[in-house]
Parts: sequence; structure tokens; C-alpha cells
Amino acid sequence: MKYLVAVDGSESSTDALEYALDLATRAGGSLFVAYAVEPRVLVEGGGEEAPTNAEVGQRIYTEDIEVAEERGEEVLEDARTRAEEAGVAVETTLLYGDPVDTVTDYAEGEGVDGIVVGHRGLSDRIEGMVGSVAKGLVSHATVPVTVVK
Repeated sequence: MKYLVAVDGSESSTDALEYALDLATRAGGSLFVAYAVEPRVLVEGGGEEAPTNAEVGQRIYTEDIEVAEERGEEVLEDARTRAEEAGVAVETTLLYGDPVDTVTDYAEGEGVDGIVVGHRGLSDRIEGMVGSVAKGLVSHATVPVTVVK
């Protein structure tokens, strides 16, 4: 059995990784671990009082892709270490673009048997008890998706 776990460095994705490691161990399977690189949109001076809309427009910027890639590599290296310590064969990859699209495409391309994802990632968006990426994967994936809470 081959499983894909989507990680973003959040506590929820760490829980999903641990679940996927247990699943792969029990099934004698392997893991693909993916991190979707999406540079964050930031506002300079975030610690100050709330800026007006005009001020936000002048202070908003997107982080460098290299910074986003570095963050992803760190998260993937941690996942690789955890998998190797658990004795699970693992491959890691950086994906580029919307996590829902890139993760589902990667899962299809690699022929995985299932996707494991945390219920809530690092996103600031609030969508009830299940995050937007998890909901999107459940809706769009062609293989079973396990949402870990």
C-alpha cells in the first residue's frame, strides 16, 4: 500500500503524518510526503494597530518563493526523519501551487492508495471544523482521503 500525506508544518499535519506512519507500518506500505509551496501574503508592521484598507494596500507583499521553499524543505526533512525512525520507506516532494490541485494530481500520478491530511492547517481561513484544504481533497481526490483530527 502506498499513502500520500500532505504536510504544512502545522500541529494538525504532524498528527496526520503520525497517523500515516502507523497506517503504513501496519500495512507494510510506504509513504509519499508532499508539501505544497505557496508563498504567504504578508503585511509589513503586523504588530501595530489595525491598518486602514489604504495602508494595507501599501504594506502588503508576497514572501519570496525561496523562503517558502526553505520552509517546505524543513517540514519535509522532519517528515523524512520521522519516517526513517519508524522504518517506513518514504519519498518527499515539494509541489507548487494550490494544495488541493497539486496534491490530487500528484496522488493520481503516483498511483497512491489513499491520502492522509490534517483537519486544520496553517491557513487563517475559518471553515468550521474542517479546513479548506482537507475539504477540497475530500471533494476532488479520486482515492480515499483520511482526515485526521
